[in-house]
Amino acid sequence: MKHWKLCGTTAMVTIFAATGAFADVTPEEVWQNWQDTSTSYGQTIASVSAERDGDTLVVSGVTMDYDKEGATFSGAIEEINFTDNGDGTVSVTMSDSYPLTLKVPADADVEGSEPADLKITLTQPGMEMIASGTVESLSYKFTAPTMVAKLEAIDGVDAAAVNITAEAAFTNMSGGYVVEGDPAARTIASDFGAESVDLSIVGTDVETKSDFNMTAKMANVAGKSNGTFLGADAMANLAEAVKAGFAVEGSFSHGGTSFDVTVTEENGPTKIAGTSEGGETTFAMNAEKLQYGGNGKAVALTLSSPDIPFPELKLAYQETAFNLIMPVSKSDVPGDFALLTKIVGFSISDEVWGMFDPAGTLPHDPATIIIDTKGKARMTTDLFDEVAMAALGEAPPGELHALDINEVKVSVAGAELTGVGGFTFDNTDTTTFDGVPLPTGKLDVKLTGGNTLVDKIVAMGLISQDDAMGAKMMVSMFANSAADKDEMTSTLEFKDKGFYANGQKLQ
Repeated sequence: MKHWKLCGTTAMVTIFAATGAFADVTPEEVWQNWQDTSTSYGQTIASVSAERDGDTLVVSGVTMDYDKEGATFSGAIEEINFTDNGDGTVSVTMSDSYPLTLKVPADADVEGSEPADLKITLTQPGMEMIASGTVESLSYKFTAPTMVAKLEAIDGVDAAAVNITAEAAFTNMSGGYVVEGDPAARTIASDFGAESVDLSIVGTDVETKSDFNMTAKMANVAGKSNGTFLGADAMANLAEAVKAGFAVEGSFSHGGTSFDVTVTEENGPTKIAGTSEGGETTFAMNAEKLQYGGNGKAVALTLSSPDIPFPELKLAYQETAFNLIMPVSKSDVPGDFALLTKIVGFSISDEVWGMFDPAGTLPHDPATIIIDTKGKARMTTDLFDEVAMAALGEAPPGELHALDINEVKVSVAGAELTGVGGFTFDNTDTTTFDGVPLPTGKLDVKLTGGNTLVDKIVAMGLISQDDAMGAKMMVSMFANSAADKDEMTSTLEFKDKGFYANGQKLQ
């Protein structure tokens, strides 16, 4: 259902379009800086006229165009006024609404992908912008009571004609930017916030004879970023741009969130509803690292559909988190990496448990999975160099030098496995362990409730008593047991070019 996917991207496109102006101490300098900054991003900005009317520079017929690898973005603003306030600041106002067009070509790597052509109207009455500073260091702040992005057309056809309405509304927006440097290397620090964001998408897909209805509300939206941006020519090669100083980092957070989605098809309606107490996403990219992470709190989802064998499916978790840090540039020195995957307090409907545990033999306690690691790795190839990466074939782009396991925790159905440890790796020896750099170090693990869980699985008939007994005997050979506590511990160790479990050499 192509149109649903297209509508879902509308809000993101318009956020950036609304904040394209930067300013200086005079109206002319403000307008020129706007053009220079946009040009450095590869965007073309032009106007029909730019003339003084008293203390105001009136710029009419403004057009914005951007084209990268066949994807184009364009906009047209009837009028922008740059007014000298007489105190070294400039007020910027523009038409209350203006159109934006986004065209995306079909993705050759995705089967069935089709080109997209969207027309959006951005409305922001009452937006106030104040610019101050100098050409070398330019500060810009804005407030807007509301900003609404509305889908007007898809593939050249009026949205109403294809039975689709899509709208994103931002309430009480505010933000600011500080721009420093010249077009060859600008540093930009920005922040923005909105009291709430409301999203609504309603439509009918004639081809599949289905209806779609989605509403979502997000409170206390905020974002910030810092970056050094090079000219458009320098950014053509990302690997070289990173080496030359391109860098960016930022975060996006939100408070309480709720959404409702209903898809009605021939066999009936499918409904999904969810709530969350909030979350955050972070990102960073520079010559040393690539970082991406996020977290969410108190998420609850409810699903009902004629395609599931019970009336309603419920999922919930108390906390989830993900974080990835990795070096990106070819180097003689190992850099830091980290990987965190975390889901705490995951629970699912008893109806799902009942499919494989109808007698309620197993505890239905919320499950937890945590994998928290960090270490050192040396890149032998620039991660952003597409040609060099393609030439590697199946070979890895770097070497693993150290791995610290800060925490491993798996808790489910009354049993819990935990572990902590660390390893170093000798990359000059990849023969001892068949292509893997020679490890040295150990991992201490503990399992509690394991025997009880196995006994319950036997009682359910999922495995035989003989199989369970054999598994317990094998584990006991390489672990220390405390039967009265249903607890087992073991140390898995690599040393002297061998692998040991509780002191017994296995390889």
